[in-house]
Parts: sequence; structure tokens; C-alpha cells
Amino acid sequence: MNMCLNNIHLEGNLVRLIPLNTEHKDEIIEAASDGKLWKLWYTSVPSIATVDNYIKSALKEKDGGQAHAFAVIDTSTNRLVGSTRYCNALNNNRIEIGYTWYAKSSQRTGINTECKYLLLGHAFEVMHCIAVEFRTHWHNHASRNAIARLGAKQDGILRNHLVDDEGNYRDTVVFSITKQEWPTVKKALSFKMKQSYAYAQLK
Repeated sequence: MNMCLNNIHLEGNLVRLIPLNTEHKDEIIEAASDGKLWKLWYTSVPSIATVDNYIKSALKEKDGGQAHAFAVIDTSTNRLVGSTRYCNALNNNRIEIGYTWYAKSSQRTGINTECKYLLLGHAFEVMHCIAVEFRTHWHNHASRNAIARLGAKQDGILRNHLVDDEGNYRDTVVFSITKQEWPTVKKALSFKMKQSYAYAQLK
């Protein structure tokens, strides 16, 4: 495998992605409190009660070479506004982008599009992945729509894929972008971001 999940830094016009670490704890809580995101039952966002385990788990997976968690920094304010992660990097040069969340005030601002553009570019052009996956809860319609807007295609639905803390079964929707599709997806995302930047300059 050509993957290297160690100390990755990525930067665009709106965001800077840096390795998540224990020093980000207070900023994570502050960002997640913007909208009280941990109350969304169909996703997993850290709260004051869970943030320590959230960071510990992310760093453990990084040490094992299975994941790389990022702090998402808004370049206009230099503040942490969310987190995202390369994960499930096991074999066959496939990787998943997941564990993504943003403070409510940073949603629908172009930040997610640029984050995905940076992560996909690094995955395909630096790590030489053959496919990048996205997975989300069946009931997380906002996430499913956002993934589709990136240009990812739905591969299928994993029925009874996981069991949550309350014993409920989760159906997981799987999407992916292949290396052959990346050039077209890249062009589409670039166009979308240019439109967003131009609009912002007019305001």
C-alpha cells in the first residue's frame, strides 16, 4: 500500500486541516456546542462527557495506521469549527472519509466542499487510492444528500450494519468515488468552489 496516514496537513482558501490532538479538547467542545450537535441521534459528535474518549479513540486508530483525524480550522478566524477523518484504511488502497461534523454556523458555507476537495485530492493524488468511501446512517438525510452532491455514487445499503448504545440497529448507506471518476469530480468541485468564492467577494 502507498498510504501514509501520519502528520498530514492540508490547506485551502477557507479551511486548514491539521492533525487532531488532545490540545484541541476545549475547541472541540466549543464547536460542537454551536448547535448542540451531540443531540443528533443519528450521528456521533463529541460532548463534554464523551470528548476524552473521542480523542483517545481517534489517536489510537492513528497509531494503528487505520485512521487520521483532522481538526478543521476556519482560515478567516483561525478557530476550530469541526473535525473529519480518514478511516478504515485497511487494504487494497481504499479509504473512507468519515466522522465529519461542523459547528452549525459553519454548515452550508462552502467549508465542507473544500474539506472534501482537499481530502479527496490527497487520497487520489498522493496516497494513490483506487476508491474513497463515504458511509452514513440511513436516517441522516442531510449527510446522504451532501455526499451525493460531491459526486459520489451510492454503492448500497448495509442492513443491520451496527448496533447503537441503546441497542437499536443501524442501516448504513455506502457511497464511493473511484480513481477513474476523480478527474470529473475534481472539475465539478473546483467549479462549485470558484462560484462560492466569487459570490463571497460580491457580498
